Amino acid sequence: MELRQLEYFVAVAEERHFTRAAERMHVAQSGLSTSIRSLERELGASLFVRNTRSVELTNEGRALLTQARHALANVAAAKDAVAAVRGLLRGKLAVGTLQCLGAVDLPATLARFHSDHPGIEIRLRQGGSPDLIERVRTGDLDLAFVSTPASPVSGVTLAPIRAEPMVLACGPDHPLHDRAAIDLRDLSGETFVDFSPGWITRDVVDQAMATLGAERRVAFEVNDVHWLLDLVSHGLGIAVVPRFFTTKRTAARFVPIVDPPHWHLAVATASGRHPSTAATALLSLDDLRPRPASARTTPPPSTAGAATAW
Repeated sequence: MELRQLEYFVAVAEERHFTRAAERMHVAQSGLSTSIRSLERELGASLFVRNTRSVELTNEGRALLTQARHALANVAAAKDAVAAVRGLLRGKLAVGTLQCLGAVDLPATLARFHSDHPGIEIRLRQGGSPDLIERVRTGDLDLAFVSTPASPVSGVTLAPIRAEPMVLACGPDHPLHDRAAIDLRDLSGETFVDFSPGWITRDVVDQAMATLGAERRVAFEVNDVHWLLDLVSHGLGIAVVPRFFTTKRTAARFVPIVDPPHWHLAVATASGRHPSTAATALLSLDDLRPRPASARTTPPPSTAGAATAW
């Protein structure tokens, strides 16, 4: 098995098309197809289901894809390590992120990183935590900034970065808007706005309320922070959100929670594979070092039209 065969295989798997994969690798399609057939003969398994429009991975192909990506990443890391000794940090860095990170200003961090290391090509993908974690596990991403799931994830290491207490978000006319603090039991029977099932932020609130025996009805399911806060601001429901949401421009009011559940931000990397030199350099930045939750217990007031920072 040759590295070139693995590179061709990964290209076909990602492009789902032999012609596009050949164009991406700058080789003749016939040569790429011959290389894939040779790899299949060596492994004694078909890696793709082929048709006239596209190709799909077989079960054997999906199993190989994860290992092929890891193997290619290890080779790239070896080359990068040698270049780093010579003072040349180069290579590619694939980063995944949630829509909002709160305490981490990732665009500014990536901009500084790019300025310091212009030889590194950065690729960014945004998504939900479960999808990002899976992409890290399979090698599609070098690292990802995610919400920490309740249970360990096989094949992925999660290093904590921040912990944020959750607060109540409600409309400016809601009866609870001027309370000094509330208990989650006070929210039993309320109409909730929340993220879709499977989002870890929602799982945290579901579990916390279930533990207290509090009733919870989610009527509005969204996958966007701005929609969530807009629905809350218009009085269509309440939400329990990480405290950093208080920095958003919104008419919603925020109320502290007694003994609040916490939202945890972590960086996910693949287990059993040393991070690339580029990933290691990014994670060494001060902005991404673990910090405990701040001591502040009361969120700042949020008023309609207030010019708060993103």
